[in-house]
Amino acid sequence: MADGYDLDFLPAPVPLPLPPGAVRELTYPRFTVLLHPERRLAAVTGVNIEGSRLLDLGRSGEWRLDPRVDADLQTGPEVYARNDLDRGHLVRRRDPGWGGAAEAREAMEATFFYPNAAPQAAGFNQSKELWLGLEDHVLAYAESTDQRVSVFTAPVLGDDDPPYRGILIPLRFWKVAAWQGPDGLAAAGFLLDQSDLVDLSEGLRAAPPLGGFRTFQVSVAEIARLTGIDLGPLTDADVLPRRTARPTDRIPLATPADIVL
Repeated sequence: MADGYDLDFLPAPVPLPLPPGAVRELTYPRFTVLLHPERRLAAVTGVNIEGSRLLDLGRSGEWRLDPRVDADLQTGPEVYARNDLDRGHLVRRRDPGWGGAAEAREAMEATFFYPNAAPQAAGFNQSKELWLGLEDHVLAYAESTDQRVSVFTAPVLGDDDPPYRGILIPLRFWKVAAWQGPDGLAAAGFLLDQSDLVDLSEGLRAAPPLGGFRTFQVSVAEIARLTGIDLGPLTDADVLPRRTARPTDRIPLATPADIVL
């Protein structure tokens, strides 16, 4: 469909993270999805964001299957019907929507292909809103340098994820943002945990009033350990070990002010 994620988008090359095992590479305008054929979900997504050229064109696009992939290898509409599951964008709708209006619109609408979705418990609270806004916070921080950010996001595909309608529902999601800092490539890693909101006892319903989404900043090395994904130069570029005494700690995030950059 398009050239996909550009590893040379930042001054320092950043290859797309490489998951273990076979994946199907799907390219879209300014982003790429590496689809895990057995899990029917993305193992990795990567998007290039030009912060200074982002457009706010309003929401458009309808969820649809990608015709390049057999339907039974995608998590399609049947998984999201008649329950409290959201089709959670992995590459956010707005992230590739920059440049000219026509190309921005095309890129934004491409985020509605099902390989770019993953099941998330419905309902927004402060933690989930923070998760959705992490790229914005990193973009604002990067404005003093290159105003470009590459973001990688996917579910943690755990073997113990609960089964539901022919798939396993991921309980955690990871994200790594990369940008050009004053001293070279910089990266920050984050983890979203929705374990407290997944209740299979009644056909998978979001389970209020349990604690909700929990968002953490974690080391990039911890994400690599959890997922088995090769994150390449992002591990050494992690800002967390430079800023904290114990880089393996999970830092709970309640507001953007808690993020270590």
